[in-house]
Amino acid sequence: MNKFFAKTAAASLLVAAIAAPAFAQNATGTIQLRGNVAQSCTITVQDQGQNLSLKNGENNKTIGSVTESCNAGNGYKITLASTNAGKLKSGNFEIAYQVNYDGQGGNLNSQMVIDRANAQFNKKADLKVTIPASEQYIAGDYADTVTVTIAAK
Repeated sequence: MNKFFAKTAAASLLVAAIAAPAFAQNATGTIQLRGNVAQSCTITVQDQGQNLSLKNGENNKTIGSVTESCNAGNGYKITLASTNAGKLKSGNFEIAYQVNYDGQGGNLNSQMVIDRANAQFNKKADLKVTIPASEQYIAGDYADTVTVTIAAK
């Protein structure tokens, strides 16, 4: 019986070794997250529909309001351009004016560029105009168009 007992014990050890769970090695894996935010620059321009008093002049009169939004990380530019190079025109007659946009002023005989250093959302700014008074303006209906553009840098 000792022989039988020895064989049974050896068989039991062999079954235990086979049935024992194997110890796993440490393993790692990675999952990458990816996404994209599309560049978006928008501008909303609201014309105040002002009728300007040319003979009496205007001083920083708000003629429009602008809402700027641009998510470009390195900023964007606002450009103001005049159809008539910064002059109100009636036929061959013209009256020069000055603009002020968000604290930057000047004439629009060439484009005015306002540089924004970083992204901004729903930034509001007014467009104001100054026209010198004069008794010597020629009669007529005077007009100009200012175009406001936004572009990422």
